[in-house]
This record gives sequence, structure tokens and C-alpha cells, in this order.
Amino acid sequence: MPSFNRSKNRTGLLSKPLRFKRKKLSVQQGDGAPAALRSKPHRGIYLLPNAFTTAALFCGFYAIVMAMNLKFDYASIAIFAAMLLDGIDGRVARLTNTQSEFGAQYDSLADMVSFGAAPALVVYEWSLRGLGKLGWLAAFVYCAGAALRLARFNTNITVVDKRYFQGLPSPAAAALVAGLVWLMDDLNIAGADVSWLAWTMTLYAGLTMVTNVPFYSFKSINFRKSVPFIAIFLIVLVYVAISSDPPKVLFGLFVFYGLSGYAVFFWRLIKGRPVSIVETRSGIADEAD
Repeated sequence: MPSFNRSKNRTGLLSKPLRFKRKKLSVQQGDGAPAALRSKPHRGIYLLPNAFTTAALFCGFYAIVMAMNLKFDYASIAIFAAMLLDGIDGRVARLTNTQSEFGAQYDSLADMVSFGAAPALVVYEWSLRGLGKLGWLAAFVYCAGAALRLARFNTNITVVDKRYFQGLPSPAAAALVAGLVWLMDDLNIAGADVSWLAWTMTLYAGLTMVTNVPFYSFKSINFRKSVPFIAIFLIVLVYVAISSDPPKVLFGLFVFYGLSGYAVFFWRLIKGRPVSIVETRSGIADEAD
């Protein structure tokens, strides 16, 4: 019966495959290994999405400057342009896989300027200045509501139902305020003549941002799936309607959206469904008890 040199196999033959496997594993960890085995990605600053965020920030600053120069139509249009750019930067970051913590924080700061400070200052200069203390208090309530809304959004982003926003999103609140200014300026109505309407709209937008009222986020829409032909036709109709009279159509759309959250809220309340869209482990445990 043949005999084998076990010590040689143990030291001479088996050692090389083991070294080869360790070396191969180290290569796989760097290239195609699961995410748990890879090193953390470099936290850099990406140019493309942050360029859109900077453009949105510029629009907010430009709106403030135009309001100081009493050009309220330019100021309102700049806020709507900031909304468009704010909707683009996040999608660009996801499509190009260039998300970063810096970009998320930078986007929140830009939103505070474009959708918090800018609309409050624009509506104050346009109409609320004549109301004295009540005017600047309403503008401050709106500005503080936007800051609280953005802070809560950043902290609750992992526990909120993705289909809904918790409270009125700050771009939509800015559209309500700036849309009113743009519409009245287009109709040649002075801000002093509708000061109480502007005061009510400013307070409504500021307070609704910090409520728990659910507003549809449109994040559940998958743009990669095929859609019926009628959907494309409806989109064309929306473009035509907006281009025919932007102040009236845009303001009407955002008024409808600003009221839709309360419709969903009371519909859920009547149906006996949970009103809150925040789902945490402690909340689930409390319901189980």
C-alpha cells in the first residue's frame, strides 16, 4: 500500500493554496465583495448636484435682492426657479450616484434661504410691512416654521412613510406665498390692498409646515415604468395650461396641493385609519400592548 508524506503535504503543498485564497479574498474585498466587506466610500464633494443646489441658493438670494428693489414679480419667479432646481439636484445625485452627507446638509441650508427667509422677506416687503408688528410676526412665524420643518425632515427621514410628507413641504409653502405675490402683481393689485389675505396665507403656510398633516410626496411614482398614452397627453395639457398663464395656474395648483393634506387627514380620521405617517419601533410596541 503506497504511503504519502503527510508532513510534506501539510507544509509544502497546502500552504500555497491557502496563501492564494487569502490573496484572492483581499482582491475581492476591494472590487466585488458585499457592501459589508468593502471600505467606506470617500466622503468628497461632488460638483454636479451641488452646482444645482448653488443655483437654487442663488435664486433665493436674488429673490431677496429683487424684493428690496420692489421688483416683486422677479422675486416670485426666482423662488419658483429655486423650486425647480431643488427638485433636480437630488435626482441628479441619485442618478449619478453622487450622494454625500455634505450635499444633504448643503441642500438643507440652501432650502432655508430659498424657501424660508426669501418668501418671508418678499411678502413682508410687498404687503405685511403696513401691518406693523402683526406683519413682521407673521413673516417670522413662516421663517421659523420653515426652519423647524427642515430640521424635522432631516431627523425623521428614516421613520416617515415615503409616500407622504410630514407637514407641508417648504417648497410648496414658498409657492403659496410667492404665488400670491406673483398673481396679485400680475393683476395690478397692490400689496397694501390685500394685506390681510397675505397675512392669512403667510400664517397658514408657516403653521402647516410644522403640523403632522400628510401631504402626498409623489415619490412612489416610478418614472422607469411604461405608462399609458393618456398620461403623456395629460402632461402636455399641464404644460400648455402653465405656459398660457403661469401666475394663475401655478398659484391654483399649489393652493389645491396646500389643501389636499387636510383632505387626506380628515379622510383617514373618518375611516379610522392611523393619521400619523411616522412609524417607529416604540410606537409599534405601544400599539401591541
